[in-house]
Amino acid sequence: MRWGDMDAYGHINNVQIVRMLEEARIAAFGPPRGAGQPGVDPQVSLFNDVPDGTMALVVDHRIRYVRTLEYRNIPAVVQVWIGAVKGASFDIHYLVLDPVTGEDCVKASSHLAFVDEATGRVQRLTPEQRQRLAPYVH
Repeated sequence: MRWGDMDAYGHINNVQIVRMLEEARIAAFGPPRGAGQPGVDPQVSLFNDVPDGTMALVVDHRIRYVRTLEYRNIPAVVQVWIGAVKGASFDIHYLVLDPVTGEDCVKASSHLAFVDEATGRVQRLTPEQRQRLAPYVH
């Protein structure tokens, strides 16, 4: 958490929560191909291993604020796992915990799909992509 992430009420602003989810997603599954972020060692190399011309796009976010996430001078804890895996899309789920109290603060999910950059059409998940996701499905 950064000092600038706070809003006037002293807790982390909802816009910054979405940024935290993005950072957790990249830490878990890698940066998008061509993002120029060397040194990122994701838990599962998924987004940076897609074929040229393929984009990993967020289709939908769902966020439930369980309680306010107070500003702390230490990082928040974000748990990340895969939810539903469909033919051409999948869900990433997040649980943001207060790093001091351990209490649930945010429950969220992102629905993602791989899209052909040239045509804008959604691509079906490959067997290899499904295999990479399988151990993280809860």
